[in-house]
Amino acid sequence: MNIAVILAGGSGSRLGNDVPKQFMKVAGKQVIEHTIDVFENCRQIDEICIVSKPDYVVNVEELVVKNQYKKVKKILNGGKERYDSSLAAINAYTDDDTNLLFHDAVRPLLSERVIIDCIAALEKYNAVDVAVKTTDTIISVDANECIDFIPNRAHLRNGQTPQCFKRGTIKRAYELALADPNFVTTDDCGTVRRYMPEEPVFVVEGENANMKLTYLEDLFLLDKLFQLRTQCGEQKFLSNDAIDGLKKKVIVIFGGSYGIGGEMIKIGEEHHARIYSFSRSQNGCDVSNVDNVREALKQVKAKEGRIDVVVNTAGVLVKESLTGMSQDSIINSINVNLLGVINVAREAFPYLRATRGSLLFYTSSSYTRGRMMYSLYSATKAAIVNFVQAIAEEWHDFGIRVNCINPERTKTPMRIQNFGNEPEGTLLPVEDVAIASLNTVFSNATGEVIDVRRKK
Repeated sequence: MNIAVILAGGSGSRLGNDVPKQFMKVAGKQVIEHTIDVFENCRQIDEICIVSKPDYVVNVEELVVKNQYKKVKKILNGGKERYDSSLAAINAYTDDDTNLLFHDAVRPLLSERVIIDCIAALEKYNAVDVAVKTTDTIISVDANECIDFIPNRAHLRNGQTPQCFKRGTIKRAYELALADPNFVTTDDCGTVRRYMPEEPVFVVEGENANMKLTYLEDLFLLDKLFQLRTQCGEQKFLSNDAIDGLKKKVIVIFGGSYGIGGEMIKIGEEHHARIYSFSRSQNGCDVSNVDNVREALKQVKAKEGRIDVVVNTAGVLVKESLTGMSQDSIINSINVNLLGVINVAREAFPYLRATRGSLLFYTSSSYTRGRMMYSLYSATKAAIVNFVQAIAEEWHDFGIRVNCINPERTKTPMRIQNFGNEPEGTLLPVEDVAIASLNTVFSNATGEVIDVRRKK
C-alpha cells in the first residue's frame, strides 16, 4: 500500500493571515485542494490520509465531500508539533510494510514524477527524502555574526517533501526519539538520521516548482507557476478509463472531419463509442456561428438524451505577416480560433453540467511567445490557454472538467498546407495526439495544459 499523508496543521501567521495557509486560495482553489488533487490523480497512490488542526477537521471533511475524493480514507486530528501530526498518521496504520509518504499540504505543485521516484526508491530503501541542489552559497556564522565556515555547496541540498518511509522504520525512529528526554522537534527524515544512524536515507531529486507556501510573496509565485504549468500527456495507449468511457459516454467533436478530430472519431468508432462529428466540410457546422453549435448539440441531446464530452479541434492557421493579411482573413482567424472556442464552451455548459462532463480545447507551442508570421495564431492560442484556466475555475463546483491539449508539431492536413513536406520523424503522428486527448477527457484533470511530445 502506498499511502499519502498530507500534513495540514500549519497556520497563516507568517502570511499575516488569520486563515491557515492551506485554506487560502490560489489558481481558483484552496491550496490543500490542489495538493489532494495531486495524490488523488496519481495511479500509484492507494489511499490518502489528511492530518489537520482539530479546529479545521470539519473544513477538510467539507472539501472531501464537495470534491468527491475517493482516495481520502482518514482525516485525523494533529497536534501542537509537526511530529504529533506524523505520529497520528503512523499510529492510524498497522502494517509495517506500508509506504507512508508525508507531504506538506502547502506544497501544491508536487509532480507525479517525484511521487513515482519516491515509491520506486522505497523498493530498496526504508527512508526516502526529496531535495533540490542548493544554488546559493551557504554560510555559517559565529556569535558575532561573522563567517566561521562555508560548506562545500556541491554536497548541499534544500529539503522538500514528501518524506517517505516504511511504516515500521519511521515508527521505530519515533519510539527511540520519544524515549530521549532531550529530543528536539525536527523533520521526519532528521528523526531517522539521528536515532537510526545505520538506516540510509536516500534522496530523490525534487523540483524547484515544488515550493512551500510560507510568505505572502509565495502566493503570487504559486499563482504564476500554476498558470505556466503543463503536464505530459500519455500517448502510448488508451487508458482503462478512456476505453471504459468510450463505451459508456456520449461524445461530440467539432472539427472531426480530418486531422486530430478525425483520428479521435476513428478510434472512438473502433471502440463502439457514441461519438458525433461536426465540421464545416462535413455538415456545414461552423464553430464561429453560435447557432450552428447550438443546433449540433441540440441534435445529439435529442438523440442520446445526454452529452458527456465535448471536444473542439476546429482551427485555422494563416502563416502571414500581420500587414500582409486581409481584413477578412484576420476576422476569420479570430472567429474560428477564439470565438469558436467561446461558442462551444457556452453552448456545451448546460449539457456538461447535467452530466459533470468534460470539455477539451487545443493550443500550440506558440502560446508561450508570439512568433513572427504567426501573430494572430499565437495570440488566439495564448487566449485559449487563459480561457481554459479561467472557466475551469468558474465551473469547478459544477463538476465540469476543462483542459487544453498542447501538441508538438503534428502531421495534420493544416500543417502540410502551410509547410509542405517535412522530414519524416520530425512530426508528431496524429494518432498520438488523439490518444492523449481521449485519455485527458476521461481523466480527473481540470484546468491543465497537457503537453504531447514525440516518442523518443
